[in-house]
Amino acid sequence: MGDFLVAIGLVFVIEGLVFGAFPEHARRAMLQVAETPESALRVVGIVSAVLGLVLVWAVRG
Repeated sequence: MGDFLVAIGLVFVIEGLVFGAFPEHARRAMLQVAETPESALRVVGIVSAVLGLVLVWAVRG
């Protein structure tokens, strides 16, 4: 559970850095995501989840 909370914390740090350092780029990216079809978002989400799982498995293996 500790590792999970650390991972969530790192997500917040990375997102905070992106929004803090590049707010206009982040805003444009969010607008583009809002216009992207659900099917494309679903594919990107599933691929990202699988790549993340593979990365964790490779590091923790």
